[in-house]
Amino acid sequence: MSLIPYDPFRYLETMRRDFNRFFSNEFPSLFAHMDEHMGMPRIDMHETESEYIVSCDIPGLERKEDVHIDVHNHVLTISGTIQRNQHIKEEQMHRRERFFGRFQRSITLPSDATADNIKATYKNGVLDIHIPKMMSDQKKHVDIEFH
Repeated sequence: MSLIPYDPFRYLETMRRDFNRFFSNEFPSLFAHMDEHMGMPRIDMHETESEYIVSCDIPGLERKEDVHIDVHNHVLTISGTIQRNQHIKEEQMHRRERFFGRFQRSITLPSDATADNIKATYKNGVLDIHIPKMMSDQKKHVDIEFH
């Protein structure tokens, strides 16, 4: 039998590790799963030198009228409806995981994003929105009035 010195903080360290593992692994997947079922599609946003690109997973769109993109007060809102064939009776359904119905997602845009000339494309279930940046390279000289 080996003797291990008593360390009261060893249990706290184990608890800390368990909490970190739980909150970093379990919660994001739990919330992501809930978001999909609540009609909140997932979004990625990155920037290039001249624009911001927002990519949104919305599989199942059939017509461009089923999705709407609005920008108001620097908030980008993507909303619409995914329609699935409803010819299958509920008692014939064994499993239902794919989302259908109304969805909406809003994100705040960076301050240098402009709503002018926004372009959007939809391909393979992904909506890509290209948002130009304002050109702030222009140097402006302010004239001072002297009295």
